[in-house]
Amino acid sequence: MLLPDTKRILLKLSGECLMGDEDYGIDPATVLELAKEVKAAQDSGLEVCLVIGGGNIFRGMAGAAQGMDRAQADYMGMLATVMNSLAMQSALEQLGVHTRVQSAIQMDEVCEPVIRRRAERHLEKGRVVIFAAGVGSPYFTTDSGAALRAAEMKCDALLKGTSVDGVYDSDPKKNSDAKRFDTVSYDKVLADNLKVMDASAVALCRDNDIPIVVFSIREKGNVARVLAGNGVQTIVQKDNRNGEV
Repeated sequence: MLLPDTKRILLKLSGECLMGDEDYGIDPATVLELAKEVKAAQDSGLEVCLVIGGGNIFRGMAGAAQGMDRAQADYMGMLATVMNSLAMQSALEQLGVHTRVQSAIQMDEVCEPVIRRRAERHLEKGRVVIFAAGVGSPYFTTDSGAALRAAEMKCDALLKGTSVDGVYDSDPKKNSDAKRFDTVSYDKVLADNLKVMDASAVALCRDNDIPIVVFSIREKGNVARVLAGNGVQTIVQKDNRNGEV
């Protein structure tokens, strides 16, 4: 394994991953392909939690920038994550993977409330647990929600699937000479503002010693490769391991 003694992981996906080639919304075929990646991770013996962003439907900060009340806009973004979570649950269950959605905003007719001990029982019984609605409060991103749930569920690693294959010292889409890190410390990510996740999420992972594995979700089969130690990724962790920068 890439990370020794990894038994339970949290996979954080951006809402944009669910769009496929569309400009907006949810592409069912793309969601099904992502669900196959999650199933493969579970089939390898891992207990899997998921957090999915809502940016393919509504992004709270973007709404606030256009004059909406920030708290109201963030609640709308949280509801978007519930929609994405239900779409992923449907896809996973098509593949025969028992899945539960737990929402930080209570909506009993749609999904369970977030109850840590119940979530632990689901994982122990071989179910995938999808945590929706962030932390249930405005002004916190789904990155923070993912870090919180990873800590709460005692996950061994937080995997962040993005559109790039790791953490760079500058934006690789703008700078062709950008350098990718194999490993990098939490403190360097925070000090240099490397945009892995928002600062509160990185600090929460640092304080609970949860490695963050950043990799490209765009490449088919990449979750399995990264978990096997064969994929291209960056590991964010404490600076006393592996002699990273």
